[in-house]
Amino acid sequence: MGERKRVSTRVLVGSALLFLSVGCGKLSKHEGASKYVFVTAKEATLRDRVAAVSNRTGTVTNGEKLIVLQHARRFLQVKTPDGAVGWIEEKLVADQGVADRFEALRQQHLNDPTVAQAATRDEVVLHVAPGRESEHFFRLSEGAPLNLLMRAMVAKPVPPGQKAAPATAPKDGATPVPEGPVMEDWWLVRDAKGDTGWIYSHLIDVSAPDALARYAEGQRIVGAYVLANVDDPDSGVMNNGTTVTSIPEYLTVLSPYKAGLPYDFDQVRVFTWNTKKHRYETAFREHNIMGYLPVKLSAGKDPYGKSPLAGVDLPMFQYRVLAAEAPVPTPDASGLIVPAKTVEKTYRMEGTTVRRILQPGTQAPAEMHPVVEEKKDKKAKGKKK
Repeated sequence: MGERKRVSTRVLVGSALLFLSVGCGKLSKHEGASKYVFVTAKEATLRDRVAAVSNRTGTVTNGEKLIVLQHARRFLQVKTPDGAVGWIEEKLVADQGVADRFEALRQQHLNDPTVAQAATRDEVVLHVAPGRESEHFFRLSEGAPLNLLMRAMVAKPVPPGQKAAPATAPKDGATPVPEGPVMEDWWLVRDAKGDTGWIYSHLIDVSAPDALARYAEGQRIVGAYVLANVDDPDSGVMNNGTTVTSIPEYLTVLSPYKAGLPYDFDQVRVFTWNTKKHRYETAFREHNIMGYLPVKLSAGKDPYGKSPLAGVDLPMFQYRVLAAEAPVPTPDASGLIVPAKTVEKTYRMEGTTVRRILQPGTQAPAEMHPVVEEKKDKKAKGKKK
């Protein structure tokens, strides 16, 4: 029994020495140095030592700035703004360089207009650039409101052990053409605190009223904008047990449920409220376009006096579409889609009528209509056969 106790004691001492060599053997003090790190985890616990058994000395939260006191392999000893000192895993913090890059991103897009509003589907992190492997920092909780600023697309990472898509031969028997990478969409967003970063598009939902979802016809609502409000005391619309009497009328832009498209939306619809039937109806619709955000809202008079309501300020909206002579855009090095030439279209809503504003005697510039062209090509091929 005495021999067993001696062996056990030697094992415990050896384990303790191993912990000390891992936790303290690689330490380099930075006391007094102006070195900081920032918490990237939602929440993390500080411990009094790097060991299997330790005591909690404090709790830190996402974005909190910490002073680095010492460094061990995979651990940092830090000091919080309120004076708590403890050890934290290095993977749960970011250095000053990452924080500076996020601050530069925030400053760069500080005055960018909001193109749509959205909310997070789950707890998410903001990335400094589009892409899953880019550095991340701020964490947002589920349902956090967001302002969408711009869209980018990047190649979806190929899972380990898998190969890129093989080349496929065109139908005409020409040389096989390798398939392009699968693309995914990312959005540059700004949260309620002003923090800015990129989020994978599948982790957010664009804010749109449920009443319009039934009219989406299998497409994704990219943006929904209030053009006007109509009084309807008998609307039948309830909110917290109270009848809503002021009903908003909407402009919506939609796109297919597909990532990597060379445009932001391909359909525009205006929904007005029918006060007799107490329901939304389509007052304007345009599809088969290549449209680009942002959508601009305004109110004004008819500049050309063509309407009976020419002198009245009424809702107006503008959006851009790809010009007919412009090439179909491809993403640049940062993943952004920048069309070479666009046509700005301006409309005015007059009651339940939506009318395009064009200077008298002028024709509307030609636009790119890819879907229509594809259908024509298919018909032409059928005739040749």
